[in-house]
Amino acid sequence: MGLLGASASSIPVTPTWRIEEVVNTVNMTDLSSSEIEDVREVFDLFDFWDGRDGMVDGAKVGDFLRCCGLNPTQAIVIANGGTKKLGDKQYKFEEILPIYKTASAETNVGTFADFMEAFKTFDREGQGLIAAAELRHVLTSLGERLTDPDVDQILKYTGTEEDLDGCIKFEEFIKRVMAGPPEK
Repeated sequence: MGLLGASASSIPVTPTWRIEEVVNTVNMTDLSSSEIEDVREVFDLFDFWDGRDGMVDGAKVGDFLRCCGLNPTQAIVIANGGTKKLGDKQYKFEEILPIYKTASAETNVGTFADFMEAFKTFDREGQGLIAAAELRHVLTSLGERLTDPDVDQILKYTGTEEDLDGCIKFEEFIKRVMAGPPEK
């Protein structure tokens, strides 16, 4: 007898995974069944758009983790099996669960005080303001570089608008970014 009192032969098997493999992986990664279901749903979407081969490309691991609600840096993605080129590595569902677990355990994301200190570097007059153009330049050219559409989306979701002088109050901006996107 297997899981839930059923024999192994009576458990429905999908083309890409078996329930026994998922149970063994669950024990290994200590994820809740709800987390596993959520990760499975995202995995299935990525698999669907990648040709239904039961795999997710290593170059899409970062996007996969972000769709799972995480916010890993590119360094974390690469350290946990992400690749820079499509086709370098493929992951099965049971292989991506430990990657998800490791990325979800990452706590080094910076604090409000860290971000305030960084923004003060750009506040020449000490008034809590940064020029919107300078903010865009910093976000698109330093550290984990964002694209212009990414910056536009962040500004839109945070409801951030320039004042008449083209500046943004960075304390409010940081609070809104750290709060995450608004619930629909």
